[in-house]
Amino acid sequence: MERLVGTISRGIRAPIITKGDDIVDIVTSSVINASKSEGFSLGDRDVVGITEAVVARAQGNYVSYLDIAYDIKDKFGDNPIGVIFPILSRNRFATCLKGIAKGAKKIILMLSYPSDEVGNHLVNIDMLDAKGINPWSDILDEEQFRELFGHPKHTFTGIDYVKYYKEIVESQGCQVEIIFANDCRAILNYTNYVLACDIHSRMRTKRLLKEKGATVYLLDDILNKSINGSGYNETYGLLGANKATEDQIKLFPRDCQKVVDAIQQKLFEKTNCDIEVLIYGDGAFKDPVGKIWELADPVVSPAFTKGLVGQPNEVKLKYLADNDFKDLKGDKLKEAIRQYIRHKGDDLVGQRASQGTTPRRLTDLIGSLCDLTSGSGDKGTPIVLIQGYFDNYTK
Repeated sequence: MERLVGTISRGIRAPIITKGDDIVDIVTSSVINASKSEGFSLGDRDVVGITEAVVARAQGNYVSYLDIAYDIKDKFGDNPIGVIFPILSRNRFATCLKGIAKGAKKIILMLSYPSDEVGNHLVNIDMLDAKGINPWSDILDEEQFRELFGHPKHTFTGIDYVKYYKEIVESQGCQVEIIFANDCRAILNYTNYVLACDIHSRMRTKRLLKEKGATVYLLDDILNKSINGSGYNETYGLLGANKATEDQIKLFPRDCQKVVDAIQQKLFEKTNCDIEVLIYGDGAFKDPVGKIWELADPVVSPAFTKGLVGQPNEVKLKYLADNDFKDLKGDKLKEAIRQYIRHKGDDLVGQRASQGTTPRRLTDLIGSLCDLTSGSGDKGTPIVLIQGYFDNYTK
């Protein structure tokens, strides 16, 4: 019988993972037990995804806000710090800000507007038009912002982030001045000591500021080594951090390549199948209503096995049906398309038959699928099994 199912993505339930757990054994046994329980088989080029959160939990990769304060004090001394372009997030940045404030005497908090880097809005962009404000050139202080826009709250959380972040800084005995600007160099009117908190634009921000002679650190420079026995991430520092408690955050996991390679090897030993493995964080997609771009992590996948390198090499079926084989129908059309796919080249970039396909990295596409499958709440599925992803219409 002809196969009628393509890609399948399954959330795999796992035990609650805590510090010291054997993540390799847990992932391997969870996938195999799920296949036995649900009656499906595993095969070559299946993909197993593991959320970065449980890898970091197993590693115990946590820091406290006091660890952050120590590192901030060590790098900036008593100089006023320009903390620029943080995202608006209780989960991602609030506890980090608490630590930054604890280690500083004065902060000039510069917020981008109308939204942060990942689309959390301080104010509706239409309001800027109505007020005659140009966000690319106009620098506002807190009083001006309030006069123009009042006390807007986040669409989903109901938080007034200007008030919220100000209260966090002041709670640590630190002075705070809030300004709103989108040119990173605006902070140099207030201080030459800068902590740039943007994620995907951070290297450009650093370059522009250093060209003006500023002392600049990025979030990946903070906690990139252990402070008094704390966790750390040598590559990403505080980037990718998530709130654990009011005083602690979980960092992005470390040594991820060793983890995925070990899981792949153990799955092969148990199943005799060459299964690909990746660790994933946020997916790379945008909410069409709230306008929030999901990717608050520095990358979708910090580590993956070698079979996940590259981009899809696909043709558009509807293009073939509407153009090359527009005079065919039924089985003749199906067979013509299958023959086309069987003989397609290894590099379809720029060819008409591939237009409309998604020219993104496999790890970004698959990691996004994993993130959507596992969710971020109480599903209890930190492991995702994807089957049939590399199949096509000929299989």
